[in-house]
Amino acid sequence: MFHFKEFSIIQEVSSMKVGTDSVILGAWTPAYEPQRILDIGAGTGILSLMMAQRFPTASIHSIEIDPETAEECKQNITLSPWKERISVFQMDIRNFSASNSYDLILSNPPFFSEDTHSPNQKRSLARASHSLPFAQLLNCVNKFLSPQGNFSVVIPYKEETSFLQEATYYSLYPLQKLYLKGTPSSPIKRSFLLLSHQQVTQILIKLLIVEKERHQYTEEYQELTKNFYLKF
Repeated sequence: MFHFKEFSIIQEVSSMKVGTDSVILGAWTPAYEPQRILDIGAGTGILSLMMAQRFPTASIHSIEIDPETAEECKQNITLSPWKERISVFQMDIRNFSASNSYDLILSNPPFFSEDTHSPNQKRSLARASHSLPFAQLLNCVNKFLSPQGNFSVVIPYKEETSFLQEATYYSLYPLQKLYLKGTPSSPIKRSFLLLSHQQVTQILIKLLIVEKERHQYTEEYQELTKNFYLKF
């Protein structure tokens, strides 16, 4: 079974560490044997590798705009057991085209929740929302998602209402939500959303707390991510 530590190059060669958001998104995303998966803003390939591990018959397309990061993504995937099923495209998703739609689309999209941009230019590009506004992301999802497909995304909690309002313009509606808190006493930080073109009368909503206290991970977090961390 694949574990991140077997692919330490992901952390060693990249200035972007393996983030909690991507790990949770990859582990949580509800899906039933998707055959075609699109990873928008693939970074160094974490989500694509997780999807390849979870769904052994899936074909995965990974889109990354930054040339250096896309090259790191290719290197990481080449070292994995699933290199034949993952294709990396270094390009802007807005310029991407596909002959067939996707059963599952995932994105840990660029956003920067603080008031100022990161001093690291590449990190700022990867996180600054102006590089791929949510409206444009949703437009791309609408373009590539199959009628019965699902879109899984993580966004800042404070942006959820406006994001979902924008999503309705593209007839994308929430099926499930996962709210993330760092500790029991901290505020909700992230919203993990599963959307589709199908509306439901009742949305499944759950809360995930990462740590009971510093470096003391909750049983729920360990259970969710245990297939991807050797320490669990």
